Amino acid sequence: MRELQASIEIEAGPERVWEVLTDGAAYPEWNPFIRRLEGPIEPNGRLEVRIEPPERRAMTFRPRVLAVEPTRELRWLGSFLFRGLFDGEHAFLIELVAPSRVRFVQRERFTGLLVPFSRKGLVATRTGFERMNLALKNRAEGRAA
Repeated sequence: MRELQASIEIEAGPERVWEVLTDGAAYPEWNPFIRRLEGPIEPNGRLEVRIEPPERRAMTFRPRVLAVEPTRELRWLGSFLFRGLFDGEHAFLIELVAPSRVRFVQRERFTGLLVPFSRKGLVATRTGFERMNLALKNRAEGRAA
């Protein structure tokens, strides 16, 4: 198993961050990493997600939503080709730091046969997390990118 994580503090309430995070239709306007997020954001919902890691090929996959706690957590599980080959459990966590300040955490746990051979892709993915987190901060705080 490998785990990636990136976090950032955002000067906005959890409701505002959740609103931006779950507005998949607006992702092409601001999100440099997850370029498409479509489908029902509900437990067992099937999403269509397109990621564009820096300097890597874009990838579209159809993860299943595992958890939805509005203003707190969105988590899904995606697989490459089939379960057990390269699986990623992706989580977005919103942690209240102060009344109008949150810590946004993006985390993914990778498991499967191909994980040991995916070092370059995982480095690019972590960079993608950091870029998305900064863009989410700017959007939630009402700033231009």
